[in-house]
Amino acid sequence: MFTFRNTLAGVALWASLLMAGPSLAVPAQGLAAAPTATSAAVTPPAAMLAPAATAAPEDNPYGLGALWAQGDAVAKGTLLILVLMSMGSWYVIFTKFTEQSRMLKFAKAAQANFWASGSVREAADALDAASPFRFIAEKGLEGASKHGGLLGNVDFNTWVTMSIQRAMGTVQSRMQDGLAVLATVGSTAPFVGLFGTVWGIYHALVKIGMSGQASIDKVAGPVGEALIMTAIGLAVAVPAVLGYNWLVRRNKAVMEEVNAFGADLHAVLLASAKK
Repeated sequence: MFTFRNTLAGVALWASLLMAGPSLAVPAQGLAAAPTATSAAVTPPAAMLAPAATAAPEDNPYGLGALWAQGDAVAKGTLLILVLMSMGSWYVIFTKFTEQSRMLKFAKAAQANFWASGSVREAADALDAASPFRFIAEKGLEGASKHGGLLGNVDFNTWVTMSIQRAMGTVQSRMQDGLAVLATVGSTAPFVGLFGTVWGIYHALVKIGMSGQASIDKVAGPVGEALIMTAIGLAVAVPAVLGYNWLVRRNKAVMEEVNAFGADLHAVLLASAKK
């Protein structure tokens, strides 16, 4: 009897455990799913972070574009003057460099072919029409052939020397064309930029006086304008000065070739006249 009761009690206990199993599983599933829902709520969506990551940087309100947009007529005029000065100096640098390179080529051609000809006339005709060495040779021949009348009273040696020296002086004068522009730009561009600097500082003082306080937002624009003008003035002047010194040195090399050619031509013309 006791064994039968124990058996019934064990069956009842197992039945109650089986019936309570689904109800115990449901909270466990709820607890397992809860962190997922919480993490989904805490983690921000990627779409919300994308605009902040791809935001474009703001434009500089105190740059060169702002200077042109916000500057008055004086500031714009000063900037245009500096731009024109820079364009003129670079144009002179490139054109003079090309001209000097051609002169050196003409010098090599004259040294290679001129003195091997039968006469000065033939040698001059063989040179390029744009060559300064042909110009000097023709002026020397013209002086030797026109030694008559009142000019006959002048010694032939002196007259030929004067003719060749005049021709070489003309060539040297042409070689120096444009260098005055570089010298002017190099000496005046810093002062033009300084004028823009003073004008920008003046605007800064005016804004301080009108606002009654020296806050950075009131003076940043005019002071930035002043600094930009100073920088542009120096950027225009430095290449002009360097280009001037460089071209003057190259002119000396070209004129050495011209002077040597003129001296040799003078000796040849004197020797031809004595025959």
